[in-house]
Amino acid sequence: MSAAADRTDRAPLSLDDGTALVLIDLQRGILALPTTRPAAEVLANGIRLAEAFRARRLPVVLVRVAWSPDGGDLPTTDVDRPGPASAPPAAFSEIPAELAALGDVVVTKRHWGAFTGTELDLQLRRRGIHRIVLAGISTSVGVESTARTAWEHSYSLVFAEDATADTDPASHAHAFGKIFPRIGKVSTTAEITAALGAGPHSA
Repeated sequence: MSAAADRTDRAPLSLDDGTALVLIDLQRGILALPTTRPAAEVLANGIRLAEAFRARRLPVVLVRVAWSPDGGDLPTTDVDRPGPASAPPAAFSEIPAELAALGDVVVTKRHWGAFTGTELDLQLRRRGIHRIVLAGISTSVGVESTARTAWEHSYSLVFAEDATADTDPASHAHAFGKIFPRIGKVSTTAEITAALGAGPHSA
């Protein structure tokens, strides 16, 4: 049973016009990884969320990870489990055409989290955003890193569990069972899209 489905005492989700959707690393290279939930399902739910936000004229932020061709801005490899030793090809960072739309905010990050070294906070603040609906791949890396910083920046958080996946089941379960309920609300694509349809609209 999902973390969202397990919470039977929750009040109905409410989302106002200060809400933005932030999708983490739904790009070709990441979507090709073996994940706890099929990447095609994660992408499909991400598209559903994006379409609902666009219909409400609320911001959709597509975050991707990419590095310079020379690899000079890659994270340090002086760790026990290093990341890539060289920058992947440009196609790795391409956002699928079926997800992207004119008017979306595209943020390119070099680290796990989407706030570090990017304009994400500025893009959200200047649009009057105080709440983030967060989803993407992978749960315990890009999503959790972004979520922790967002919470520390005083954003309210809603996690779309069925639009999020990890490469490791235990890491995914830990994030949704132990971390995310302490810094936000765990929800589903259906609940979020329903809340957008029922919420107050700007004049």
